[in-house]
Amino acid sequence: MRFILRRLGFYLIAFWASITLNFLLPRFMPGDPVSRMFARTQDRMQPEQIEALRKLLGVDDRPLWEQYIGYMTNIFTGQMGVSISRFPTPVTEVIASQIGWTLLLGGTALVIAAVVGNLLGVLAAWRRGGAIDSALPPLLVFIGSFPYFWLAMGALYLFGVVLNWFPIRHAFTAGLEPGVTWEFIGDVGAHLVLPALTIVLVSIGGWMLGMRNTMIATNSEDYITMAEAKGLRPGRIMLRYAARNAMLPSVTSFGMGLGFVVGGALLTEVVFAYPGVGYQLLNAVQGLDYPLMQGLFLTITAAVLLANFLVDILYVRLDPRVRSN
Repeated sequence: MRFILRRLGFYLIAFWASITLNFLLPRFMPGDPVSRMFARTQDRMQPEQIEALRKLLGVDDRPLWEQYIGYMTNIFTGQMGVSISRFPTPVTEVIASQIGWTLLLGGTALVIAAVVGNLLGVLAAWRRGGAIDSALPPLLVFIGSFPYFWLAMGALYLFGVVLNWFPIRHAFTAGLEPGVTWEFIGDVGAHLVLPALTIVLVSIGGWMLGMRNTMIATNSEDYITMAEAKGLRPGRIMLRYAARNAMLPSVTSFGMGLGFVVGGALLTEVVFAYPGVGYQLLNAVQGLDYPLMQGLFLTITAAVLLANFLVDILYVRLDPRVRSN
């Protein structure tokens, strides 16, 4: 309990620091969102309307410390303000409408890459020098060296335009009524294949190499030799003894990856016009949408910190040696 409380205090301090930076960074950016909105209306706004809008969006002429206090009060009461680019929709509604698609895309890609990559790493290390160990690591590292957007555009052109196997944009077909029906689920799955595939191809090599290297070190431990001397089946030794103990670094990587899922694969979402948090973040930056940027940054930071805290708790259960640190 002492270890968990100590880690919780650390993450609360980190969360406060992230809130403070989240407040300061947009205000140090050049440009004024209200002036941009005023320019779009072609001078049809009255001065008192402009001043009221500045106050509503939190970019008025008040001292910075007063804005900070007001910002902190709104954060802890669940009020993130009103989106400028999608005025007058509240920021919480904008994020809520997008985060589900990001979790679907990023979560699906993360689970597939982690499971398949770790299994390939276990097999490659257990049969070191075999076909899997010799062929797959350099191939997957080569594929992973390409950026997301390059593979995304290549997959989009080959499988979407030339072969016409999968849809090339959005999360589901326009005009299709959302609901828990097989037609809608199948349509969402078809739109998910290409963006998820590009993320998996880029990241699976790292998962495989990480597990392979840890498994090689684990295979030289004395308890593996003892298990072999007892005559246990190779499959049991590989999974119950070697892989189970080699999973700890992968747990950390999975927790961090789970936190960054909320951030979305921005470039992949942009290429496929996928309505996720990353795509919305790009629109917020281009439109100088301070409230929406702050809400998105805060959501991403909170997800990363929460995922790391949960990993720390899981580590205590998986490895009792952590409790003494």
